[in-house]
Amino acid sequence: MSVNLIILLLISPLVGFLINGLFGKWLRNTEKLSGWIACLAVLVSLICSVIVFTHVKGGAELNQTLYQWIAAESHEYSKTELGSGESATPLFEWITGNFAFNIGFHVDSLTAVMLLIITGIGFLIHVYSIGYMHGDAGYTRYFAYLNLFVFAMLILVLADNYLMMFVGWEGVGLCSYLLIGFWYEKKSATDAGKKAFIVNRIGDFGFLLGMFTLFAAFGTLDFIPIFEQAEFFERTESTGSNLVFGASTLAVATLLLFVGAVGKSAQIPLYVWLPDAMEGPTPVSALIHAATMVTAGVYMVARSSVLFDLAGTGDVVAWIGVLTAAFAAIMALAANDIKRVLAYSTVSQLGYMFVGVGIGAYASGIFHLMTHAFFKGLMFLTAGSVMHAMSNELDMRRMGGLRSKLPITHITFLVGALAISGFPLLSGFWSKDEILHSAWEKGHPIIYVIGLVTAFLTAFYMFRLIFGTFYGKSRVDSQIHPHESPPVMWVPLAILAIPSALIGLALLSWKGHDSAFHHFIGGVFSHHGEKTAHHADNVLLFMAISSIVGIAGIALAWVKYRDWTPLAQPQSAIHKLAAEKFYVDEIYNAVFVQPIKKVSQFVLWRGLDVSIIDGTVNGVAFVVRTVGGSLRRFQTGVVQSYIVSMVIGIIIFLAYYLFIR
Repeated sequence: MSVNLIILLLISPLVGFLINGLFGKWLRNTEKLSGWIACLAVLVSLICSVIVFTHVKGGAELNQTLYQWIAAESHEYSKTELGSGESATPLFEWITGNFAFNIGFHVDSLTAVMLLIITGIGFLIHVYSIGYMHGDAGYTRYFAYLNLFVFAMLILVLADNYLMMFVGWEGVGLCSYLLIGFWYEKKSATDAGKKAFIVNRIGDFGFLLGMFTLFAAFGTLDFIPIFEQAEFFERTESTGSNLVFGASTLAVATLLLFVGAVGKSAQIPLYVWLPDAMEGPTPVSALIHAATMVTAGVYMVARSSVLFDLAGTGDVVAWIGVLTAAFAAIMALAANDIKRVLAYSTVSQLGYMFVGVGIGAYASGIFHLMTHAFFKGLMFLTAGSVMHAMSNELDMRRMGGLRSKLPITHITFLVGALAISGFPLLSGFWSKDEILHSAWEKGHPIIYVIGLVTAFLTAFYMFRLIFGTFYGKSRVDSQIHPHESPPVMWVPLAILAIPSALIGLALLSWKGHDSAFHHFIGGVFSHHGEKTAHHADNVLLFMAISSIVGIAGIALAWVKYRDWTPLAQPQSAIHKLAAEKFYVDEIYNAVFVQPIKKVSQFVLWRGLDVSIIDGTVNGVAFVVRTVGGSLRRFQTGVVQSYIVSMVIGIIIFLAYYLFIR
């Protein structure tokens, strides 16, 4: 596999960003050209990703560094003992000296899957955006940001070290801020963008501390040397070898890295930014929730699976994941904004992914990441189609009866809802069942039960959304005339509906951990304990339980909401509590935001800035002004006065030298 192919894959969206960003002023009058330039840039990356996938599937693996870094000299082991990774002749050095790092690529089956998800779904979202953003004043700016988003995510998954991963990590955070607050004329949009940016900075601070901990322990941030050293020292610890890190170092490092994942992937307690991110354009929501950003935390934990296994911190990851899944599902039950329901759904499904990677079923977690990318991208784009038809209306209480007006949108939305609900044989059924089955097998029955209940709630709230939007009597305002979206919008929906329904069957998912997907990706995790197959005697039982739970949730939603007449206010206390998001935002505002604002206002601003800094600056200015005002009195402009002053000065000078000295 040529490194030039990877470079082309990476820089193509960057070129699209630069063209639209630098020449957007001239492209503004040719709107479609700007959109198709951005689409072409991602299409090139998609083609390269397919080629990379075929190479990896054929057995090739790239560990290509753009300059060489040697770490073995500072440790008491030989590279032969650890196993060697490939390295290449240096092209340039990014950081030199004791703190030396490379710009490098690491491509294996996990990377190949992520590349296909990012570029494949990203391309469809770009095409969809041509129709959705038609006529918007910020059209070229939008596509520039969208290309930059894809570029940053590609850096994140292609990196061969934590420092480069962090560059992509921060890049997607920046792009999310720009795109969530894209319509900056709206205060709600700018507030949502700032909220996402600030909350992610909290998580990113943990990620940075985790990186510092790893560097202190291993002297590098490159994946392969860290993983090899960690395994080597773990194997030799009982022999009395001199370890470069203590027993708790890996635990601290992995938990700190996971703090970053909690922020980026919207888990408890840092999930609060994601529901508000709906203020951005709907295709942005699809890109954030399906193909980029929020999956970054799951990918990071999977990539660091060696460290999490050796540290034994997977249980923390799994418990945070399952609690987040249940909590978000409860809030989705009371939400009426269709995009907000989907946002809570994303938070919940990310929880499932963290359960998978937390319990050690890494391939299952990544499998759910992939299936979720298809059906969640599909549902957000169909939500955008509904908004397009309903003049940007989002409240399902003002919809109903839309299936006859939006037949393609209805069918594709239904496919996505069935997939996420775990309907038998559709994609979400296989991936979610694998995670729940693995939780039971690996000795986590409580996590299994909570996950099963959450699966029931997922089916229920998703079909509450379906029935409230597309079925029953129409509650649409008489001034709104719903209509199907243009082909540039519904064709991507039809394409995404196919893998949302059939990807599980195509990958032989009924074989559990012996499926085609697990065989392809399992090699990344097999060396540290990933099981290769489910027990044949109970796999059908677990599949049957998952099927019954999903169908039961759909059936209950049908009974309750098929002829939905929504009430103005929540009736029960728990319903009202869920509708108010358990007042988490209000609690955070009272406990963190307002105290920080008061400290900033009275201590930092009035005390430090105004009194000390401004006082010092103004005091110096006052002294200079006073002295200058006094001295300027001598500058009269009268020549005779200057001559008198010079004579007096000469007399004083002579008197000093003649009589005093």
